[in-house]
Amino acid sequence: MPSPLSPTDTPAVPDLLNDLQHQLAVFARRAEQTRLAGLGQVRNSMDRAAYLLLNRLEQHGPTGVKALAAGMGIDSSTVTRQVAPLVDSGLVKRATHPEDGRAVVLELTPLGTSRLHEVQDSRRELVARLTSDWTQGERATFCTLLTRFNTTVSQANADQQEGRQPGRQDGEETAERDGLAGPRDGGD
Repeated sequence: MPSPLSPTDTPAVPDLLNDLQHQLAVFARRAEQTRLAGLGQVRNSMDRAAYLLLNRLEQHGPTGVKALAAGMGIDSSTVTRQVAPLVDSGLVKRATHPEDGRAVVLELTPLGTSRLHEVQDSRRELVARLTSDWTQGERATFCTLLTRFNTTVSQANADQQEGRQPGRQDGEETAERDGLAGPRDGGD
């Protein structure tokens, strides 16, 4: 098991990457354990898929299945499967698209909004407790880096689904394949 790094440690890149990937695996396990433990009556009351769907609907308003799937980086059949119990429990409803009466959108119900806010409050309280000895700057830095990491992972997944190699810009692999790309700066 890798040892925690002190601020003055500067391991070789492979060691740092090994430690980083290990800490990500530990984080994923601990995050799930923490969600299951939870705080108060709301603990363990909403799975990750439901939370993310409800949160997205709150942020973006009524949304069609295809747009919801695209925004979340998952396929439409997965959204349809994950939304069904939310509709059955009254947290989400299907409605007619306001501009195209033939289309259907998903939207939060008042009950869905209330439940989402309960879970958000519980999770916010838990994060506050877990980071109670952190400065606001440390919280902000962690949030910035975690957001950046999540964005990169999301883009890599989208690139993979579209058949592009991670880290490449649109058209770059075509240019390279066709012999039009210039030499890379700095090497790999």
